Amino acid sequence: MTDLSPASAPRPLHLGAPFKAALVQMRTGKSIAANVEAASALIRAAAGEGATYIQTPEMTGTMEENRETLFAGLHPEETDTALAAFRALAAELKVHLHIGSLAIRASEHRAANRSFLIGPDGAIAARYDKIHMFDVDLPNGDVYRESAAYRPGELAVVADLPEIRLGFTICYDLRFPALFRALAEAGAGMIAAPAAFTQITGEAHWHVLLRARAIETGCFVLASAQGGTHENGRKTFGHSLIIDPWGTVLAEAGAEPGYIIAEIDPAKVAAVRARIPSLQHGRRFELVTPTETGRLHVVAAEDAAGDVSGDAA
Repeated sequence: MTDLSPASAPRPLHLGAPFKAALVQMRTGKSIAANVEAASALIRAAAGEGATYIQTPEMTGTMEENRETLFAGLHPEETDTALAAFRALAAELKVHLHIGSLAIRASEHRAANRSFLIGPDGAIAARYDKIHMFDVDLPNGDVYRESAAYRPGELAVVADLPEIRLGFTICYDLRFPALFRALAEAGAGMIAAPAAFTQITGEAHWHVLLRARAIETGCFVLASAQGGTHENGRKTFGHSLIIDPWGTVLAEAGAEPGYIIAEIDPAKVAAVRARIPSLQHGRRFELVTPTETGRLHVVAAEDAAGDVSGDAA
């Protein structure tokens, strides 16, 4: 049998003084230059209000869904104009600038949906490639095949800000709680979830999923969003959110481009985890299949057909 002793304890928290964090909400179009200009204006405004960590949404650089057109404008990190502009801006403003994601050429036939944390010196402090690809057919007829152009990442990433350890996710990663728990167990006290949630999925799941991830991990969760009807016709939900480790919404945007700011007090992470230490209470377990025990929740077809006396569930 699998060892059922308690799982290893989470890594010690890296917690500093309170700081201001800002989320930039965008309505990214197809022009990289125009998108960089729009994002930069909002980043400057947020820095002007004292934010030292500023996050932008997924697909900050371009919202281009035509594969041929996308690849015609793709560049590797070394020559990507948007990344260069944001590195210069972070150095000018002396902030940690977290670009939610850019489309970066990873190979001849694949891009990476890559997040960048840029330090106050303009250097890239960390990068993360989105792990989970959004390949879905929505009820309204919209079809998304992210894997047609992008290759999935394989590494979970944490990085230290001066005040707190940051975990990285992007958009569809939000639906995979094991990733968030792994980041928290690696010492993250704040998890980023920059996104471009569709209107239909955002209305149904955005708030509840983000609050759940914060509650489950005892982390601040910060999610910059795309919002509104884009140049390519895509509709995104907006409602960028800053959520504390208890699941309380500290700041929320609407559907329009702009930014929101909230104070992040890292001490709240330790306080919440002391009240509900679920990260410490995780235990290893083995999944016993129905064939070994008879059944768990599955009722065999022949039993269901032969027994009509039970109550319907």
